[in-house]
Amino acid sequence: MLAKDIMTKSIKSVSPQLAIREFASFLIKENVSGAPVIDENGNFLGIATEEDLIFQDKKVNLPAFLNLFANIVPIGVARTEEELKKITGTKLKDVMQVQPQTITPQTTTEEIATIMSENKNYYLAVLEEGVVAGVVTKRDLIKAVAKGKIW
Repeated sequence: MLAKDIMTKSIKSVSPQLAIREFASFLIKENVSGAPVIDENGNFLGIATEEDLIFQDKKVNLPAFLNLFANIVPIGVARTEEELKKITGTKLKDVMQVQPQTITPQTTTEEIATIMSENKNYYLAVLEEGVVAGVVTKRDLIKAVAKGKIW
């Protein structure tokens, strides 16, 4: 079975300029776990998920952070700056996943399950020629199992 057979095709995308609180309301209202982030020209920029909002609420212990920061090697500085940006961000562009793992309509359910389990990434945009054709979430996989389509 392929992604095109189980993907959710009717999806709503969001703007990178959307306020984080508005995105949280969107997730609740639409009963979804994430959304593709699309710019004003229709370009796919990334995805935003519940996990991205949870990450933002992460507690930072300032003394421990400063101690850690003082000992970070140059390679770790960029990651630390990125995490701080996510924690302090106010717009979706600050917390969204840029260049996330994506799949195609031809990706097999076995490949999807492997990506999800190995990368702990449960929201995958399905891109066809650079355009979002749908998404596959862990819920889509579970629905396929329940309907006897896979396994």
